[in-house]
Amino acid sequence: MFGNIAVLACSLFLAPGVHASQAAALPYHFANVRIGGGGYVSGLVFHPAERGLVYARTDVGGAYRWDQASAQWVPLTDWIEAKDNNLLGIDSLALDPADPGWVYLAAGTYTAPQAGNAAVLRSHDRGRHFERADLPFKLGGNELGRGNGERLAVDPNDGRVLLLGSRDAGLWRSEDHGAHWSRLTGFTDVATSPASRASSHGRTQPVGIVFVVFDPASGKRGEPTPVMYAGVSTRATSLYRSSDGGRSWRAVPGQPAGLRPSHMHRAGDGSYVLSYGDEPGPDTMSDGALWRWQPASGRWTDITPLPRKRTPAGFGWGDVAVDPADPDVLIASTHHRYTPHDLLFRSTDGGRHWAEIFARSSFDRSDAAWTVDHTPHWMTTVAIDPFDPDHVMFVTGYGVWSSRDMRGFDRGGTVHWWFQDRGLEETVPLGLISPPQGAHLLSALGDLDGYRHDDLAVAPLQFQAPPRYANGESIDYAGQRPALIVRSGYLREPFEAAIRAAWSGDGGRHWQAFAGEPPEGEGAGSIAVAADGSGVLWAPRHANHVYLTRDLGRHWQTAQGLGARLEVLADRVDAGRFYAFDRRAGTLFASRDGGASFVPIGGALGDAARGRDQVQLQAAPDAAGTLYLGARDLPLLRGDDRGRVQQRMPALTGVDAFGFGKPAAGRHAPVLFVAGRRGALQGIFRSLDGGQHWQRIDDDAHRYGRVGHLVGDPRVFGRLYFAPSGRGIVYGEPMEAAP
Repeated sequence: MFGNIAVLACSLFLAPGVHASQAAALPYHFANVRIGGGGYVSGLVFHPAERGLVYARTDVGGAYRWDQASAQWVPLTDWIEAKDNNLLGIDSLALDPADPGWVYLAAGTYTAPQAGNAAVLRSHDRGRHFERADLPFKLGGNELGRGNGERLAVDPNDGRVLLLGSRDAGLWRSEDHGAHWSRLTGFTDVATSPASRASSHGRTQPVGIVFVVFDPASGKRGEPTPVMYAGVSTRATSLYRSSDGGRSWRAVPGQPAGLRPSHMHRAGDGSYVLSYGDEPGPDTMSDGALWRWQPASGRWTDITPLPRKRTPAGFGWGDVAVDPADPDVLIASTHHRYTPHDLLFRSTDGGRHWAEIFARSSFDRSDAAWTVDHTPHWMTTVAIDPFDPDHVMFVTGYGVWSSRDMRGFDRGGTVHWWFQDRGLEETVPLGLISPPQGAHLLSALGDLDGYRHDDLAVAPLQFQAPPRYANGESIDYAGQRPALIVRSGYLREPFEAAIRAAWSGDGGRHWQAFAGEPPEGEGAGSIAVAADGSGVLWAPRHANHVYLTRDLGRHWQTAQGLGARLEVLADRVDAGRFYAFDRRAGTLFASRDGGASFVPIGGALGDAARGRDQVQLQAAPDAAGTLYLGARDLPLLRGDDRGRVQQRMPALTGVDAFGFGKPAAGRHAPVLFVAGRRGALQGIFRSLDGGQHWQRIDDDAHRYGRVGHLVGDPRVFGRLYFAPSGRGIVYGEPMEAAP
């Protein structure tokens, strides 16, 4: 062992089909509602020995493997359940160069105190099944530096050996395919010092060791490689080398200082190329550089495509990829160059001269039409296919672009890019509705505003602009006039004057901004429309009040009896009834005068909600004044707006999300869908008889982390739509005939 701390990992087989006692009682088919990308792909890794084998990692939506036969990405981490939701942020990904079966994921989304510790998920069948090795520290798959890497690597000469650079616990090594880990105590303390941290949005985050790289030429097959490198995210001395398999480390002489390293790649001639930025990204970066280092001579050469000046350039550099077959062929990406946009450069002479690729590029957007409104940004990983130098991939904040004809660029041709994102659905839905007429599904999404889906298999354009929001955060329809839909959103600064709520009279095909906004707040928040469309209630973000309009925003009045940080909803049947609740405090309110004034809901229903964790309140789709209440530590309850509890459903011991679907044949009660706990079992359940009996409908291969939003389809029996953790929108349909 190389350190004095050993981790005994629990190699728990977490793959589909393991827990026979948890097998689905009712077979369902699950698939993504197609959007086509949409989230930040934080890393790509090609296997160097097998053509077409490439993996992707994301910051909140797990990992994927590209399936060459079907030409789409296959999700690898949908089996992760709610209690392990933190493992869906993948901070690093590693492959065994000598064995294509092995894939390793360094899983952990946040380093905050309330987040759980990280784990290494390891598979020897390309991600079809995984074993888990728990770690005594946290990782940050959705924190600063997540586009750096890779901080996890497999020894190319001895596949049993792995290195893992942590964010705040130093450098770690495994000698048994990642099952057990020990700390390398000889590594520099700078990796855990304040210098290896960075700040974003008021919180300082550990970044630590951002990449580890083995030098395969220094060893021989079957024995651990002696020479290895590790880069620490610090502006001081940052690159370290070990010549004795990790026992001792020294700083590489002559290295550049003043910038943080983010990527290091070995070229076929034994040299290395590195990218640097003044910040770890992806949130910001205002300066950076590219360097080539030749270990044989110790020579460092600045190969930055745009000449550096004494003042910061205003942007940095994301990655520099080297063609595995030609050390002189490089492709580099700028980072945070928003004016006018980020760039991609290509060199065929080792970085002495560069040509700007996007100047002669075309983009095929037919597979995801909404990308027309997006330019490539957050290009923190660039990868050249080791078997096809025409195939180059780069990540963005919204998916992956790939070329088919890169070498034609060297002859003066145009590079044709296609959006290689089919199957890679990584968005964060913030609101879902399924009205009883029109499109079956409309959504509010983080980063992408929202979509109307007439066909679940087709990636549509976003909602018609204007307005077009950065985040769509709330959406609702009028229960008795379902073609009337309202939504609210958020715009990132700087932005021109805009109204942050909109309405549609034709089911979301066309939109108009409200005439005006309430006198306070920052848009977004929670919005609801009366059953007949006569009034709209809006609780904007950071507003101290809830506001009512009866003329689509021309005039606003304060809803009496309500304060800040509330969510609002409308009765689906009675236009005079609105409701509000505080998700964290569990306080409930009701209005019977169209939203003008509210009174607390007391009684047994109000008492049950108070102080609960993540309270959810919904109005019944078929009865005025009837409410359903759930929370993570509360069974599902049905009551009324005067606080009386009419039914307890103790079979469900906790609720994450719930919704209503089309009644079964011969029944009047809507189908109830719940994501939560039944006893000790976490899953997705349905009831056909108003909550008296429940059937589990998910399975061990389809857990999707923690479900945040869920709605049933009022027109298709058994169908539900839900928002899992970072995996877009998923729909489920029974494989049974409708009863």
